Amino acid sequence: MKFYIETFGCKVNSYESNFIKQSLIKGGFLYVDKIDEANIIIVNTCTVTNTADAKCKKFVRRVRREYSNVILVVMGCSVQNNFSEYEKLNVNILLGNINKSKVGDYLKEYLTKHQKITYYDNNRDLPFEDMVINNFDHTRAYIKIQDGCDNFCSYCIIPFMRGKCRSKEFDKIIEEAKELVKNNHLEIVLTGIHTGSYNYNGKDLVDVINALSKIEGLERIRLSSVEVTELNDKFMEMLKYNKKFCDHLHIPLQAGSDEILKKMNRKYDLEYYFNKIEEIRKIRPNISITTDIIVGFPEESPENFQDTYDNAIKLKFSKIHVFPYSKRNGTKACLLKEVSSLEKTNRAHKLLELSNILEKEYREKFIGKKVDVLIEEIKDGKSIGHTSNYLRVEILEVLEKNKIYNIIYK
Repeated sequence: MKFYIETFGCKVNSYESNFIKQSLIKGGFLYVDKIDEANIIIVNTCTVTNTADAKCKKFVRRVRREYSNVILVVMGCSVQNNFSEYEKLNVNILLGNINKSKVGDYLKEYLTKHQKITYYDNNRDLPFEDMVINNFDHTRAYIKIQDGCDNFCSYCIIPFMRGKCRSKEFDKIIEEAKELVKNNHLEIVLTGIHTGSYNYNGKDLVDVINALSKIEGLERIRLSSVEVTELNDKFMEMLKYNKKFCDHLHIPLQAGSDEILKKMNRKYDLEYYFNKIEEIRKIRPNISITTDIIVGFPEESPENFQDTYDNAIKLKFSKIHVFPYSKRNGTKACLLKEVSSLEKTNRAHKLLELSNILEKEYREKFIGKKVDVLIEEIKDGKSIGHTSNYLRVEILEVLEKNKIYNIIYK
């Protein structure tokens, strides 16, 4: 049986899809990267925005229409949020956000009994579903160390979809990392739904980072994202002395207006955010700080948006990921008065233009300077990789993949 996986959404979904891919191959299934060749099509969905939901549903409908004879497996956040809708789409195996690790078992059961399988649990109090990946297709590997969120930002549906915060066993993280390094992965990215909340038997995120840094052969440790409120003194001390921790932090701001931050139920104000960024840059002057910003949040006035725009300039982000606000039923923000679609679009374009300017300014700081590049891909006679501060580099010669080279940035 040949299977194909389509993944929507975040790095956690990518990690889970990779685990499913690996476990199915071990179970005797054959992976194909062309949907037309598959007997089994697996869709891992996302519900972070209305657009994400719509894309997932559209894809599932298209699969069932164009590939009527395949075994269709659909799972994840969009299913968790719209279970009754997906039940009507003639899916063979339908899962919410738990038991994804059992897809292989479900497939074998379906192939034996030919009866529809569904598994859905609306309880937030869930165990950590352990997944261990021994190899990735790329130089950079991910370890999912955490799941769930307890922040309940007023715009976000994810705490309801992913359940409460829970963490992977500390020793299992280290074991997984060692296996990845044995398979020639020089960089590991720690990821989760709310990665900075990691806590297992008193061990926190910094403990994980420091333990990983002792693994021989592991050159880089990176975070997918971290909240500004989790950058405590212990984290700052690690930032000073841990040479393996990358010169890049993704720290969501979400809004550059205290009025909007309060309506978002974020746990900080602008003064706190600015002070923390200043503290980080005193420790690492050349660090790349990227962020997420939501535009057109309900009741965001033109003045509120201008504050966000002006503060993004002052904070000197190296890249801004811009998200027009998307109404999610069941959240507190959905009760507030919405900003028009046109205004949201205009604000998003303006902030994206600013992001391009800030990104260019940051890159130009390194022209003529030596940087370490981890080669991840060889394509069209070029070696492609990233620096510690996540600058993408193309070198016009073929170098050895999975090695770090010290070059002059041009």
